[in-house]
Amino acid sequence: MNISITRTTTPKAKPADQSKLGFGLYYTDHMFLMNYDEGLGWHDPRIVPYGPISLDPAAMCLHYGQEVFEGLKAYRQENGDIKLFRPDRNYARLNLSNDRLCIPPIDEAFAIEATKELVKVDADWIPTAEGTSLYIRPYIFAVDAHVGVHPGKHLIFAIILSPVGAYYPEGLNPVKIYVESNYVRAVKGGMGFTKTGGNYASSLKAQAEAEKLGYTQVLWLDGVERRYIEEVGTMNVFFKIGGKVITPALQGSILGGVTRMSCIDILNSWGVPLEERAITIQEVAAAADAGTLEEVFGSGTAAVISPVGELRWGDKVIRINNGQIGALSQKLYDALTGIQWGKIPDTFGWTFDIN
Repeated sequence: MNISITRTTTPKAKPADQSKLGFGLYYTDHMFLMNYDEGLGWHDPRIVPYGPISLDPAAMCLHYGQEVFEGLKAYRQENGDIKLFRPDRNYARLNLSNDRLCIPPIDEAFAIEATKELVKVDADWIPTAEGTSLYIRPYIFAVDAHVGVHPGKHLIFAIILSPVGAYYPEGLNPVKIYVESNYVRAVKGGMGFTKTGGNYASSLKAQAEAEKLGYTQVLWLDGVERRYIEEVGTMNVFFKIGGKVITPALQGSILGGVTRMSCIDILNSWGVPLEERAITIQEVAAAADAGTLEEVFGSGTAAVISPVGELRWGDKVIRINNGQIGALSQKLYDALTGIQWGKIPDTFGWTFDIN
């Protein structure tokens, strides 16, 4: 399919201070759209000026939540080149989400090409300040004007772009995480392994309550026994205990993060002992009491690596590494961002050229 391009005649002013980009506050001049209609399949791919999308008030995505999304980034390299980080894995995961939510699959190679074309059109929006990047948000939603529960027959695939800085206000400083014991985000057999809005909607109440207590994010426990650690609201999570790194295994209720996957590959290449297995909050608390809990960090596209300086589980407050970033967390951050920004060689073949 050929992608038509209609350029804006009224470009927006770009943020003047790249040190104050925040996350998800600004959007570029253009967006990608493509339609699906039963009998036609995916068709009419186009890049158009960024603007509102018209929906019927009965659009099924508004009533039944049939939508999925992804998140990836484009980076300006030190030599001026532009690269994407592992878009093949993001679009493979999008199709995994599509399958669970009865959304027709997309052509992953075409989706990568569409992303490249959109980034090229808005390349001058890619920030250049240290720690900044261009966030890419692909998403698909059902637009059938029908109040009735069934898979949509008419959908839109869209991609929007946003110049961003650090996801958390703390930047690379350790964040404080609240361990959630009352609410449940996902269970095996549900949609925890997908990126769909329902998973995030179910986290809002706990997130709001954690913020009132001064905590940045929520660490979720399993929905059955309420003891096995799953993930943070926006990140997968890793624990370094007695020299070994442990991360919860993917069991159907945890999102298989692309950054998580990358961390595991890098740690394995360094020969760091690593286990993907079930781990309880009790095990983490016991390790803290014994003095063997060395580091805790989260991984995700938005934050890359986010060290955790404090966990609160009920009345128990666990301080980690005296509230400082750990050596392994820093080394992982440097390795990942080094590859992403072209400061070190990409020996894994993870980056895709835009130019």
